[in-house]
Amino acid sequence: MNLRTLTIDDEPLALKLVTDYVNKTPFLELAGAFDNALDVVEFLMNNEVDLILVDIQMPDLTGVEFVRSLQNAPKIIFTTAYEKYALEGYKLNAIDYLLKPFSYEEFLVAAQKAKKQHDLENNAYSSVEASNQFLFLKSEYKIKRINFNDILYIEGLKDYIKVYTSGDEKPVLSIKTLKSLEQKLPDSKFMRVHRSYIVNLEKIDTIERSRIIYGKTYIPVSEQYKEKFQEYLDKNFL
Repeated sequence: MNLRTLTIDDEPLALKLVTDYVNKTPFLELAGAFDNALDVVEFLMNNEVDLILVDIQMPDLTGVEFVRSLQNAPKIIFTTAYEKYALEGYKLNAIDYLLKPFSYEEFLVAAQKAKKQHDLENNAYSSVEASNQFLFLKSEYKIKRINFNDILYIEGLKDYIKVYTSGDEKPVLSIKTLKSLEQKLPDSKFMRVHRSYIVNLEKIDTIERSRIIYGKTYIPVSEQYKEKFQEYLDKNFL
């Protein structure tokens, strides 16, 4: 999976350069480019990223102050014209430090370090034996345990999913495709009924005109999945 990346620099030319570098790197995906760190604080309240390239010397909120303010910081690469700030950056566990002006080759070396660390961490999680009772999802810089029995349905939105659970008004949002999650779910409990929906078969209460009803939410059963869903109903129909 590509690393969702933010670039932050108050100098327009420097911001354009590092943003161009991100766009030309195959394993990076630009999530946003900002000319100040304050706007990024607000952005991170509703969005997850894997890597931030941030200038140190900026007005209002410096790159160092910005990173210190993050409770669960993603991977960080500092960029600056002043070598004296390198030590401060490494104290904050930055992946690397790029001294301006830096070439694409230097940028790529730093980005590859971030990618390698990201892959090692994710492989560690994926090597854990899967459970048939729960899963862990990364959401808003936290890793949340979700019990299968609590899941009502899951909605897919491009590279995001929303997991709706009983008793919670707010769904769990995670950067993951519906297909990748489907492979982790037990077939005995869950079924994909639409390009954008997976339902917990044990939580289905009402079905009306090829729609599964959860309170005020109507989930359509598309033609592609209708036959398989009908087979499930026939096996459990009195």
